[in-house]
Amino acid sequence: MLRNIKASAVIALSCAVAGAALTGCKADADAASNPLSHHKDDHSLFSGTGKITVDGKSVNVSCSGDLAKRGPVIVLLPGLGDGLDKMAALQKTLSAHNRVCSYDRLGEGASDKPDGPQSFASTGKILTGVLERVAGHRPVVLAGHSLGGLIAGRYAPDHRDKVKGLVLMDATSPTMEADLTNTIPANATGPAGEMRAQSIATFHGDNPEKLATPDGKVRSAGRIPVQVIKHGKPYLAAVPEYGPRLEQAWTEGAHKWLALSRHSKYSVATNSEHYIYVDQPEIAVRAIQRVASEAGH
Repeated sequence: MLRNIKASAVIALSCAVAGAALTGCKADADAASNPLSHHKDDHSLFSGTGKITVDGKSVNVSCSGDLAKRGPVIVLLPGLGDGLDKMAALQKTLSAHNRVCSYDRLGEGASDKPDGPQSFASTGKILTGVLERVAGHRPVVLAGHSLGGLIAGRYAPDHRDKVKGLVLMDATSPTMEADLTNTIPANATGPAGEMRAQSIATFHGDNPEKLATPDGKVRSAGRIPVQVIKHGKPYLAAVPEYGPRLEQAWTEGAHKWLALSRHSKYSVATNSEHYIYVDQPEIAVRAIQRVASEAGH
């Protein structure tokens, strides 16, 4: 029971799935022969699953669905410890009316491992390369879960010309380390103390992506539509002694993301824990479709 409590809390606070197998979709062709490596115009954008080369690294990508008239390309960003396969069902549903893509970040799924420590800048460079291949000149809507939401929220302000909408599904707080250390003291013992130490190590780069995620202020991404969705089932409250305060800190962190845009909206997925797009996929689908529709006008 205590192990399960710790694992659930670490999933949220450090975006990691302790002991999870890292899986990804298999590619049918390498970057040298994959059409995704060569075409960027609307009429020849790749569909299916394959590998592309970005900044010398092999990146596993999946795209499905047709381009909507004047509409953006939707790009899904999974959380830490998850490959693109985790969002396959969501992608399939959305692709009935939109072009939807996802990819494995370096260190995840079937993509290459990073050579060394990563930062928001380096993981953003890979994201930029992916967007160039899967969206061409089209605008994009980024829909990120957990760490994927944090990356999307950090990336969008510097890429306003490309990112025209955001959906953050239980995204990691922009001040996650401070939220945690202010809630659980350094002298905490037991599961809470272990979770604190494990989470801080993850924030500093001890994770499959070798990605350090320092706290930072939320910057404006312009007047784009933004939907912030927070989990409704207070599963963090199960952490002994500090659970209710962890839930409050997570809620406060979610509200900070509203500063991304004057057109930000906040909602709660009442019956969901951390994986909103799994527990209540209809909520994720409606939010992404709405933002994509508004971004296309």
